[in-house]
Amino acid sequence: MSDKQDATGNRGSSIPLPARVALKRLGRDLSIARRKRRISTADMASRLFVSRDTVWRLERGDPSVSVGTLATAVFVLQLHDRLASLAAPERDALGLDLETAALPRRIVRRKPSRDPGV
Repeated sequence: MSDKQDATGNRGSSIPLPARVALKRLGRDLSIARRKRRISTADMASRLFVSRDTVWRLERGDPSVSVGTLATAVFVLQLHDRLASLAAPERDALGLDLETAALPRRIVRRKPSRDPGV
């Protein structure tokens, strides 16, 4: 067993479980999108400039597949607009909640200055 595999043979065992589950779902969704477009794994590999094995690993959610390969696959499938909005600030629920929590509870009104020069 290599240091990059856990006891079940899964790569990326240091990746949190929710992230692994999300990658597996993404891979499955990419596989479905490819098949709906009637693109073979060999043709997809050719378009991505990778091996068929890499396409299979991408579609299994293997975290060792490069982000560049993922981005290119998403482009080939014409889903790149979704990738571009993945971390969009307006869709970041946690970030928006933290921003709202940091707002002051009340605004202190300043007394008008009596200095005529101000």
